[in-house]
Amino acid sequence: MAVDRERVAALVRELLEAIGEDPDRPGLRQTPERVADAYSEFFAGVGEDASAPLAHTISVTRGPAPDTLPSGAVMLRDILFRSVCEHHLLPFRGHAHIAYLPGERVVGLGSLPKVVEILSSRPQVQERLGEQIADVIAASLDTRGVLVVLDATHECVTMRGGKQTDASTVTIAARGELAEPAARAELIALLAGPLAASRGQGGRE
Repeated sequence: MAVDRERVAALVRELLEAIGEDPDRPGLRQTPERVADAYSEFFAGVGEDASAPLAHTISVTRGPAPDTLPSGAVMLRDILFRSVCEHHLLPFRGHAHIAYLPGERVVGLGSLPKVVEILSSRPQVQERLGEQIADVIAASLDTRGVLVVLDATHECVTMRGGKQTDASTVTIAARGELAEPAARAELIALLAGPLAASRGQGGRE
């Protein structure tokens, strides 16, 4: 579903007037169109099928590398994402870490960031975003377990209210065997380093 850019631009112009600004002054004249362009990108995932990137799977036993049957989890760390908090329409951004226990079929690793991109390109809350990513992967692949960890900073926390500029939020969503704390402990330990690094290298606003 495409963003109605003309309507967004008209509403931004009205918003500028509502805060006491003059939308016709030179510095703001192009702002409605610029915001419309930005919103077209920020909310491109609205109405999109997040499972579509996982439609093409690869057989483990009959695929190009049948002698490399995974015995443990497949993990993709440090997937950059950005979204917009639906409470204040302010950005939040950070890293997604995804792990799953493969069954007979796996997916190309490049497909996982696409799932994150579609689901994050909507008005969101971080907790729901992680759950949605886990649900899509669990429903689309014959996994034995899924783990999704999101580590993000929110401008509604860093720039308003308490203004906690160094605060980040970590959420965990787990399915199947990885919903058991003991089963996911090893994966959480593997993420401990990347989680700390993400806060110091691009995780802050």
